[in-house]
Amino acid sequence: MQINKLNYQSALQDFNDARLKASMQELIARLTGKSNQLFSYDEIAQKLKLKARADRGVYEIPVHAIVGSVGRYTEFTRTFLPRRDEDQERWARVKTAMEDPIGSGLPPIEVYKVGEAYFVLDGNHRVSIARQEGFKFIEAHVIEVKTDIPVTPDLQPDDLIIKTEYAGFLEKTGIKRLFPNADLGVTVPGRYDGLIEHIEVHRYGMSLDLRREVPLEEAVRRWYETVYTPFVETVRERGLMRWFPGRTETDLYLWVYEHLETLKSELGWSFSPGAAITDLAKKSNPRVEQEEAEPGHWRQSKLYDRYTDHLFREILVPTGSNEAGFEALEQALVIADKEPAILRGLHVLAPKSRRDNSRAEAVQARFDRRCQEAGVSGSLAIVEGEIADQVSAYALLTDLVVLNVSRPPQPGLSGLGSGLRSIIWRSARPILTVPGRASPLDRALLAFDGSIKSREALFVAAYMAELWKTRLTVMTLAKGGHVSTPVQEHARAYLELHEVEAEYIFIEGRVEALLKASRERGVNLILMGGYGGSALKEVVIGSLVNELLRKSEYPVLICC
Repeated sequence: MQINKLNYQSALQDFNDARLKASMQELIARLTGKSNQLFSYDEIAQKLKLKARADRGVYEIPVHAIVGSVGRYTEFTRTFLPRRDEDQERWARVKTAMEDPIGSGLPPIEVYKVGEAYFVLDGNHRVSIARQEGFKFIEAHVIEVKTDIPVTPDLQPDDLIIKTEYAGFLEKTGIKRLFPNADLGVTVPGRYDGLIEHIEVHRYGMSLDLRREVPLEEAVRRWYETVYTPFVETVRERGLMRWFPGRTETDLYLWVYEHLETLKSELGWSFSPGAAITDLAKKSNPRVEQEEAEPGHWRQSKLYDRYTDHLFREILVPTGSNEAGFEALEQALVIADKEPAILRGLHVLAPKSRRDNSRAEAVQARFDRRCQEAGVSGSLAIVEGEIADQVSAYALLTDLVVLNVSRPPQPGLSGLGSGLRSIIWRSARPILTVPGRASPLDRALLAFDGSIKSREALFVAAYMAELWKTRLTVMTLAKGGHVSTPVQEHARAYLELHEVEAEYIFIEGRVEALLKASRERGVNLILMGGYGGSALKEVVIGSLVNELLRKSEYPVLICC
């Protein structure tokens, strides 16, 4: 083969430039601790248990997707820069031949294709030159090697550990044979042992239920269909992966079930996976609590449960040591009888206080006894901290907060420091305030003004009227003699859609008129939206919510 001497000399210089770049890359790799070496196909094949091959013919492949070599992976950097000075002559000859305008007749390179990545079987120098010249594609004879493990061009050495473990998991469980589209990838090494443990626990439970030995394949199928898939469907329906960027659904599955065990150990509570996801997300992303508390968010998240299950499966009941503290528990027991629901009692001690064990034990014993007497599942957790902080935090794990109104927010500036006000402002869940004895909650008045928060209350009112058979009155305030018919018509249309009958009234005035209308109708529950104005407006004009909390003789359900 004739060599153009000028082109050859230029290629020699290009090689020297490439060697200098390679040296710089290797220095940076040593300083950063990151590997700069090509992947060895033989190592990949062994770890990922690659076997079956298929000839795919000749076509152009993306140069950037070539990540390794079959036998010469030590001779080039990760970007295919040459690492050996003795390769200078061959590298320069190949480059000169590739630049020959007449055409050198160089054949296509030969590669193995694994997933979306390629490994050079023959043609390493041509790939090296193509990378340095900025080629986007190169002609290649492709032999595809079948794998169930996702392999991409951005594969990193640490990823190989995870993919090796994944290959072992797939081989042991045979899950790809059972569910070809299953994707159980993780982003953290050492997680597949935990996944195997989950399956084995499920297998053990099946053996007890069926009273026979259960083959692993049968347990894998049952676990995937009845445990893992429903979890993933919930995550996707609620868009929960947005809170865990860069992670996978399998990552989240394992974290959630570990967190459920942690919560059970710390609080004695057993929660649904959905509640644990929210709590996990809140701990890693402060914006989660804010997002959960946005008006309308709770209603949207509960739409499915509204029509297929129950709204209030988990009820948080902050309980003090005095008699008033247990009035909330009595009210929660009434709700638990209607739903049914699990009660999550919360007894909050002052931070760094000397715990009075006898008093805390008395609260615990009374809570347990009342739940047992009522035939309701419930457990009490004793924690330390500020009451408003603890109630707001644990509310995210539940569907409803029921608490006693012993200290309602006062008028003026002093009301801004109220713990109850703080809980209502921050709550991402509806709050039922209880001023005294428990109510049967069978006659309700909805204070509806058309706001987003009052629409949350309308959502709950329709549910109660349908499922609890609560008799409902919809009240709209007439401001300054002006009657807002469209506002009331919105409520009427919504309730009629749900086949709920209600009485509709307009009243003049504020709280006194509302309470008068309630007394006339024998109401024992008021539903309304939460705070709708600024703190300044609350101080200057007064808050309808705060005034109602001070004056109402009935429970008030506040939707935030």
